[in-house]
This record gives sequence, structure tokens and C-alpha cells, in this order.
Amino acid sequence: MMLMPWLVNTTLKGLTGLLCRVDDAQLARVPQRGPLIVVTNHINFLDAPVLLSRAHPRPVTGFVKAETWQNPALAFLFDTWQAIPLARGEADVRAFRAGLAALQDGAILAVAPEGTRSGHGRLQQGRPGVVLLALHSGAPILPVVYYGGEQFHENIRHLRRTDFRIVVGQPFYLDTRGVKVTQEVRRAMVDEMMYQIAALLPPAYRGVYADLESATEYYLHFPEGSFSNLAMSMNQTFERSNVPANFGGGH
Repeated sequence: MMLMPWLVNTTLKGLTGLLCRVDDAQLARVPQRGPLIVVTNHINFLDAPVLLSRAHPRPVTGFVKAETWQNPALAFLFDTWQAIPLARGEADVRAFRAGLAALQDGAILAVAPEGTRSGHGRLQQGRPGVVLLALHSGAPILPVVYYGGEQFHENIRHLRRTDFRIVVGQPFYLDTRGVKVTQEVRRAMVDEMMYQIAALLPPAYRGVYADLESATEYYLHFPEGSFSNLAMSMNQTFERSNVPANFGGGH
């Protein structure tokens, strides 16, 4: 184990643990080996230090806007995590190849399809860049979401800790079904991916993907032992709606 990553991650895990009550129990479900694309929502600056410090010692990398390296402290932090600089607003071929190389080396590649922080925690429309990474690498995709961090600034002003919950979903692969991957198909694929993310979130956080009943899974393949995050969420909703009002007692 390299000393610097261990020191940085241990420090950040301790610091974020002081500022937040982090429910990270489900991270134990993340596979311990093999290439993996983790697709996440993106709320604010807390996302990276909370998640990456708790994924260690598995190597995790991800795309970070290139302007971040203009700040020496952030440059040091993201270099420690071996983050990949991404030139936003253009097709960054170098970043794409670096992401593929990381997956070929067996790393976890974290991608936020929204492309930018929401600030409020409600899902924004996904961007289709992750689709080509998934198709070219053949790596499984694991949806991981977090929520609660959007309350951090308000809580810290009142000297309160922030509840930060992490939820890990079921893995899946993208399957072209033999069709040509046009811009329209890429859009459909990323929307199906985003609905899997939305299904793991409480309804108030689903944003533009709030209508789970309109979601499709045509381009998704769930391997043996895995199942649809969407179906699981809708089944749980159905079960809750059919619990009698007086269930559990009362005289």
C-alpha cells in the first residue's frame, strides 16, 4: 500500500466523519476486484472526499474538470487519487483513453453522467459520454448514489453534523442489441442508466427522472444474480402502498 494515498484517504475519512454522519455500510457490496464503472449523482464538493476515502484501498479514479489543477491544493489531492483531467465542452479524446486504460488496469472509474454539481441534490439530465466508455470497455456498470450532503452548508452554519447516506445498487451492462449506436441511441442508453440511479434515490431527489413508470431497460443487461434497480424500487413502493394504515397494532 502506498503511503501517500493511505495518509490522504485516512485523513479525509476522519475529517468527513467528524463533519458528517456517513452511512456507508452498503459500500461493502462494491466488488473487490475487476474493472468497474461506478455511475453516481453529483451534488457538491463532499461527494469525492466522502466516497473515495471510503473506497480505499481499491484504486478509484474519475474525471475532474481540468481547471481544478489551477488550485495547487486540489491538484495535489486529485493527483493522489490519480484523477483524469477533463476538458469540458469538447470531445476530450485523451481523457477518454485514460479512462479506458484505468478500466483495463482493473480500476474503478467513477463517472457522474450529469457532468456538473446540482447543489440541490435533484437529478439533472445525464450526458451520453459514459455510454461510449461502457461500450468500448465492456465493463459492468454499478449505480451508487448519495444524498443528504446538500444540507452541509446550512448545517455547518448551525454547527450541526450532516447526515450523508450512500446507497449501492445492482450492476448491469449496456447492450446495443445489434443496432447502430447513433446519437439517439446514446441518449436512450444514458437515460436508462439515469433511471437506474433515480430508482435508488428517495422521490424528492429524482429530479428530471422522477417518473419511473416511463423508464425503459431495452439496452440494459442484468447478469445472473443481479436484477433491475427500477423494478426493486417500484416493488418496494407497491408494498408500502398496500400496508394497512393500522399495521403493527393499535387498539
